[in-house]
Amino acid sequence: MSDSPRILVVEARFYEDIADELYSGAQEALEAAGAEVERMTVPGAFEIPSAIAMAVEAGRRDATRIYDGYVALGCVIRGETSHYDYVCEESAGGLRDLGCRLCVPLGYGILTVETAEQAWARADRKRKNKGADAAQACLRMIEISRSFGLTVR
Repeated sequence: MSDSPRILVVEARFYEDIADELYSGAQEALEAAGAEVERMTVPGAFEIPSAIAMAVEAGRRDATRIYDGYVALGCVIRGETSHYDYVCEESAGGLRDLGCRLCVPLGYGILTVETAEQAWARADRKRKNKGADAAQACLRMIEISRSFGLTVR
């Protein structure tokens, strides 16, 4: 990709070991593409859309804080209550709204799984490597944004 993209990875730390593996996969893919990567952590998946919205607003106020795209990483594992459903729906809906309303290039890497074993199968860089998949999705969305002349920098 020309004009090295500047990417903010927003990572939920609720399951720290899984988050680290997701981030490693994303970081490897982004660096291989020549992207400049910054990392921000938030407590859980629910907070990711707000953090990205804050970053977008900061970029509007200060051109040195503009990002070309965002990668959302996290994990939600079903528990014994309906909390899982709310966190999954709200984080996904919040990110969808940001992408559509603000034309923000996003890569979605929030795992929504039944068990920790399922999470590891998806996060592990030697297996499904969903962190890298989210990074690749973000890079592609940046290309699409640029093709429409929506470059932010």
